[in-house]
Amino acid sequence: MTLFCPGRPRSRFSTQSRLDCHGPRRQQPLSASSSRARRGPTSSPIPVNTSRNIMLHTTTRLAWLLLVLVTISANPSAAPAPKSARPAPASAGSITATFSIVAVDPKTGECGAAVASKYPAVGKVVPYVQAGVGAFCTQHYHHPPWGDQALRALGEGLAPEKVLGNLLANDPRRELRQLAIIDMTGRVANHNPSAAPARSRYWGAQSGRFYSCQGNTLAGRRVISEMARAYEDTEGSLADRLMAALVAGDCAGGDHRGRLAAGIKIAKKGQRGTWFQVHVDKSDDAVVDLLRKYVATDHAAKGKWPGGRPPFRHPCPDRPGLKKK
Repeated sequence: MTLFCPGRPRSRFSTQSRLDCHGPRRQQPLSASSSRARRGPTSSPIPVNTSRNIMLHTTTRLAWLLLVLVTISANPSAAPAPKSARPAPASAGSITATFSIVAVDPKTGECGAAVASKYPAVGKVVPYVQAGVGAFCTQHYHHPPWGDQALRALGEGLAPEKVLGNLLANDPRRELRQLAIIDMTGRVANHNPSAAPARSRYWGAQSGRFYSCQGNTLAGRRVISEMARAYEDTEGSLADRLMAALVAGDCAGGDHRGRLAAGIKIAKKGQRGTWFQVHVDKSDDAVVDLLRKYVATDHAAKGKWPGGRPPFRHPCPDRPGLKKK
């Protein structure tokens, strides 16, 4: 059967139905008038170079995507970290209500720190010492990673105040921290928690020749002043004077919330790591128990201080709330 498509030159299609007549037509040359007519309102609103524009936009997007992927692969930190990898914000539980002392003895090459608190195992998270460098304490919203950072910077020759300034420069909780640092020449720097909540008062610091005392959540200002007095008045080794200062602060009231933990730590030039340390991680009267351990310890760090020699004697037996043993 032979069919013809209306409006087309007659030609034979061996097996073509009328629907096939909507297929491609042979292009006829257009006159100028017909070209203008095609560009009129009845013509397609899509520009004649639409496919080219789409290809150009697609190529541009692919180029940008490739650039981003290359940047991320070259610098992985540019990519957003997954939620599980992002550091959790510090909680209110990181408050370390503490009174402490940092000190050095340039003659013997010793540096040390002693601490007491209601915070458990405080002697393991607040004081940091390094032989030939100095001592550092981080307390009240303490940040343990700063221990090694501070001593490393101090060992590189930075002044104590510069070390603290660098640590606190971009810290959103800088006004909640309490820090103390001392180098082997006796230079000292302190930072107190000026924005500490009411429950963290009294807080303060006092420094003298080759030492610094500081604390927060204290029974009163006498805690700090008694620590300083005891350190200056005690005759003995650095360990003796640190222990005497801690006992004096505790007898003056110490941490007003309680007495859970205490510790003392000393490093000495020529000795690797921590040369001497004693801890009480959990107790009803941590400083008293620390003194008991100190008295029972036989170590070259100890000197001639009578309070550190057997037999053990309560340093302030009449103080209210002291559990006698």
